[in-house]
Amino acid sequence: MARFSIRTQCPLRSRITDAGEFESRDAAWVEMARMCGDLAGGIVRNHLKENTEWRMELLDETSKPVARIRLLAESID
Repeated sequence: MARFSIRTQCPLRSRITDAGEFESRDAAWVEMARMCGDLAGGIVRNHLKENTEWRMELLDETSKPVARIRLLAESID
């Protein structure tokens, strides 16, 4: 079993949450994707501004990122 954390970053803050122990990186990815899905609607409706980025990273036991989900809002001129 390996321990993973999830770092959530938005323009004004960063937060690390202990995701827990998982049998594999793939199992931790599934949990991070579920958490992302739970948060995404609220982020888009209330917090996502033009030309900003929101991201969620899966961190291993050494706090090294091993996977990332990004939500990017950008203007195309």
